[in-house]
Order: sequence, then C-alpha cells, then structure tokens
Amino acid sequence: MAYESGSLDATLAAAAGQDLVLLSELRDALVESAEKQLDLLKRSRCDGNWQVAAMRLKGLAASFHAETLFDAAEEALNCAPGEPTVIRRIEAAIAVLRGQGAAPYDFIK
Repeated sequence: MAYESGSLDATLAAAAGQDLVLLSELRDALVESAEKQLDLLKRSRCDGNWQVAAMRLKGLAASFHAETLFDAAEEALNCAPGEPTVIRRIEAAIAVLRGQGAAPYDFIK
C-alpha cells in the first residue's frame, strides 16, 4: 500500500499507539471526511460554497498532516469553482490516503 508522507503516518501512530484497529479507523475517518468535502467541491456552483469546502478540506488535511491533500486544497482556494485539474489532484490525494494511488502525485496538474 502506498501511503501519504511520514508525517501523516506519524500523526496517526501518535493518536492510535499500538492499536491497529484504531489506526485503521482514523485513516478511514480521514478518507471519509475528505470525500465528503470533495463531493461538496464538485457540487459547488458559487465562489462561497467552493471556498468553504476547500477551507474545510485544507483544515482536515492540516489536522492529520496530510501534506499532498493540504497542498491540493490550498490550490483549490485559488481556483474558480469546479476547476477540473484541482478536482483530479484532490481525488488523487484521497486515493493515496486510501492506499490505492501512487505517491507523490505531483505529475497531476
């Protein structure tokens, strides 16, 4: 499985300790929350809704030290609602968190 950078793993390990079930639940909670914000981004039709969803995603990524997701969310804050390249970057970052993507994903621009 490919995971985010070491800082995400360190954050999760610090919270879960040796409890592998809790570690998995924390990662699942991060992915689920990120997917909800991505859905809100995709459905945003105005700057306000887009900005709120991007800020929430950025805050979520910051709290877990998920750097690539953080960077993609920060990029979303500087884009027009519905920007397809940003949506793809966020989708790729979430796939990496899920363990289904290759890291890093900087080639997606």
